Amino acid sequence: MLVDSHCHLDFPDFAADRGGIIARAKAADVGLMVTISTRVRKFDQIREIIEAYDNVYGSVGTHPHNAQEELDVTADDLIRLAEHPKIVAIGEAGLDYHYDNSPRDAQIQGLRAHIAAARTTGLPLVIHAREADEDMIAILEGETEKGAFPALLHCFSSGAELARRGVALGLYVSFSGILTFKNSQAIRDIAAEIPADRLLVETDAPYLAPVPHRGQTNEPAYTAHTASVLAEVRGWSREETARRTTENFARLFRKVPRSALGLEGEAAA
Repeated sequence: MLVDSHCHLDFPDFAADRGGIIARAKAADVGLMVTISTRVRKFDQIREIIEAYDNVYGSVGTHPHNAQEELDVTADDLIRLAEHPKIVAIGEAGLDYHYDNSPRDAQIQGLRAHIAAARTTGLPLVIHAREADEDMIAILEGETEKGAFPALLHCFSSGAELARRGVALGLYVSFSGILTFKNSQAIRDIAAEIPADRLLVETDAPYLAPVPHRGQTNEPAYTAHTASVLAEVRGWSREETARRTTENFARLFRKVPRSALGLEGEAAA
């Protein structure tokens, strides 16, 4: 089975047919999804979804676009909400210098609070990074010196240096439908070089639908298209790609029961 490690099932795009979307994902062998929080103040919507569907887990956090709105959200707030048994990650948080929807100092403050929560809980931090490679590298390396924390560079579209430095810090890297785009050869080249035990796949649905659905509303079932391109890039079969990315997900998202992923035994060290 495949895992969609990052989607937004709470977004209005999915409200009318959420059950159908989850059923289509299962039919496409996408057996588990993580619906990612973008506003802590809307956490109740995440909680409602993860409690309604056995194969959907969630995160808690504030997207950098919304950082200015939630500067009062503390690491302790995130830690408390992460006690829910199906909250398996912190974030998404990070830096987005493309849109700058929140001031950069607010984005940085939010990111540091999320790092502290990830360090305390041991849950992976889901990192959003866009056109902010130098600052992201500096923050991740500086914070790691204070104490390691698990993390994932999600929907990777940054430069090779951020990927290299992130992997050196122990981070994982997830690829979305961007990997399938005609003009994304540089991203495919990075995916070819990431260590095999650090790769994940995702949709970031409802955004960034992969080829052949580009331009449409994305949904978790389309994880299979990104996985197929990753298989081509790595020279793996589709089965091996599913096995490797699911094992990697299990290693990073340790709170998800391995039985929920069709895996046996204890999590890998």
